[in-house]
Amino acid sequence: MKPLKIIFAGTPEFAAVALRALLASPHEVCAVYTQPDRPAGRGRKLTAGPVKQVALAHQVPVYQPLTLRDADIQTELQAHGADIMVVVAYGLILPADVLQAPRYGCINIHASLLPRWRGAAPIQRAIIAGDTETGVTIIQMDEGLDTGAMLERRPCEIRADDSGGELHDRLATLGAEAVLSSLAHISEGTVSAEVQDETLACYAHKIDKNEALIDWHRPADEIRRQINAFNPWPVAYTLLPDGQRLRIWQALLIAGDNDAVPGTVIAASKAGIDIVTSSGVLRLLQVQLPGGRQVSSGDFLNAFALKCGTQLGG
Repeated sequence: MKPLKIIFAGTPEFAAVALRALLASPHEVCAVYTQPDRPAGRGRKLTAGPVKQVALAHQVPVYQPLTLRDADIQTELQAHGADIMVVVAYGLILPADVLQAPRYGCINIHASLLPRWRGAAPIQRAIIAGDTETGVTIIQMDEGLDTGAMLERRPCEIRADDSGGELHDRLATLGAEAVLSSLAHISEGTVSAEVQDETLACYAHKIDKNEALIDWHRPADEIRRQINAFNPWPVAYTLLPDGQRLRIWQALLIAGDNDAVPGTVIAASKAGIDIVTSSGVLRLLQVQLPGGRQVSSGDFLNAFALKCGTQLGG
């Protein structure tokens, strides 16, 4: 295999996992493109994203343009003389001139088994939908949204208790492995591309914080999937009688039904807080009050009196 000269474009931790793998490979990462630093933390201090931090630690030149549509930016990118550009959760649109700049174009790691769950939030949408399998797909990028020809697909089971964060981490590792495999095939001239079946496509819309509010009039299993998918962000929540938000990090399905009004607390003990839904009972296991830390439901009840019959909002 002939090592390739690579431009890497990405921003969050999902992308940083792939960048670390590329830096440890025989390939040469000649430049890293990432989003501009953003305010973070309580002090809102400008903070470098995970990809930039990895690049700087390995002395790789970092570029943070606001857009790739600028002619000067495109000229600068082409001057790297890269064989290929690897794009992972970058956050900027790549114009046609950029897609065509490297010798082998641009490839992307997408966190689903395309064409299912194109778009911004494939991990969370797969969990919410109740999918039992997802994966990663390496695509040859075109001007569409995750519509390019597929170079490699690797499946991954979605477990019943998977949080969005846990599935994210497994898919990030799987994506890094898959992109190294695809790069080897590209280098050796043995790559095989498969056109996506448009009839199977569906779109993973960006997560809106408003989706985090729990509606207890939905079935328990749907609510549990919502809680799992939104851990660690934006974190599902309900409203206590005093109006405070109670964030819910983990919950468990309880066998049996109850004819109480959905949202009613029917048990509160060290084992958890049992809430009636439209179909089934959900036990809250890990919760958090505003300004507090994540605690077990038992520890929460030691400090907050939540009696049976209490009605939760949402």
